[in-house]
Amino acid sequence: MTAGGETAGEAGGPAPSAMEHRDEPPRHPGWVWLRRFWGAVGVLLLTGIATLAWLGPPSPVAEDPAVSAAMPSQTASRPEAGRTEGPRADLPVAFAALADPALLEASRHGPLPRIGPDGRTPIRAYGRAFDRADPRPRVALVLGNLGMNAALSEQAIQRLPAEIGLAFSPYAQRPLPLVERARERGFEVLVALPLEPSGFPMNDPGEQALLTGLPWARNADRLDWSLSRVAGYVGAIGATGPMRGERFAAQTDFFLQMQEVLSRRGLLYLDARPGAPSPTRVWGRAVDVVVDDPPTRDSIERALILLERLARERGAALGYAGEAAPVTLERLASWAAGIEGRGVVLAPPSALIRRPEAAQR
Repeated sequence: MTAGGETAGEAGGPAPSAMEHRDEPPRHPGWVWLRRFWGAVGVLLLTGIATLAWLGPPSPVAEDPAVSAAMPSQTASRPEAGRTEGPRADLPVAFAALADPALLEASRHGPLPRIGPDGRTPIRAYGRAFDRADPRPRVALVLGNLGMNAALSEQAIQRLPAEIGLAFSPYAQRPLPLVERARERGFEVLVALPLEPSGFPMNDPGEQALLTGLPWARNADRLDWSLSRVAGYVGAIGATGPMRGERFAAQTDFFLQMQEVLSRRGLLYLDARPGAPSPTRVWGRAVDVVVDDPPTRDSIERALILLERLARERGAALGYAGEAAPVTLERLASWAAGIEGRGVVLAPPSALIRRPEAAQR
């Protein structure tokens, strides 16, 4: 009570409660603008979605033909499940640059050589010219396993005389540019066939090798695969590097069937086993000397001397070097540079092949 009998409430109105005495915190201006910003964003999003729905999907854009041609086909690389692509009728550009289209046929693995409609064979079409009237003893040599080491293969193409035959491995990753450069320089090209060697399976000729334990149908398919890896070649040699297919050649039935396939395609065949009989179903012959076994300087020089001696005794001799190793390239280049002065002529491999027995009957 105050003086005059009035209570505090009566003098100034009702007494304020405890909540009414607590001050409210002031609102910060930043929060107000943040709420406005997100509200505007939401409005814009809704407006954009509505606009896209009204416009519908975009119309297709015309592609540049040059760009489309350079890009690989995505659908062609993924065939339907459970379906195998059949042979392609078109000829890849890289193969067309290396071989006469009339001497190629399509297969499921790629283009394969064949005898042309006019009877021309790959041997005749891609063989290096040689004067067969030359009376001097003939020496021919094949360097194998080209393409597995691109740098050494390039050295072989640039340093060696074009009379030496070059056999390309079917396992090479990008053999066609190397084959093209070899053909431009005038080399005879062969394809190396991976055949089951002695010491198999410790000596592994690769996943596409022709093996004695497989049915002939499987081996025939693998043969087609090897023959489809390069183009513009005169024939095949039964060796990949130092492995020379001894066990497969001992399986007479398979070996003869392989020769018949090569003969039907107009190809020659070189047997990389020294002293083996000449092929009986296909134009070809066996090598007389392996010049890089072992691949040392002295061994190579002795083998080349032997090769020349056999040529003088028999009129012709064929050598084989399994790898384009630096020491092999150096020795072969040096040997070939002086061969004319020793009374021997360096001949392409096709100049030494013999008619098969089957054609002599």
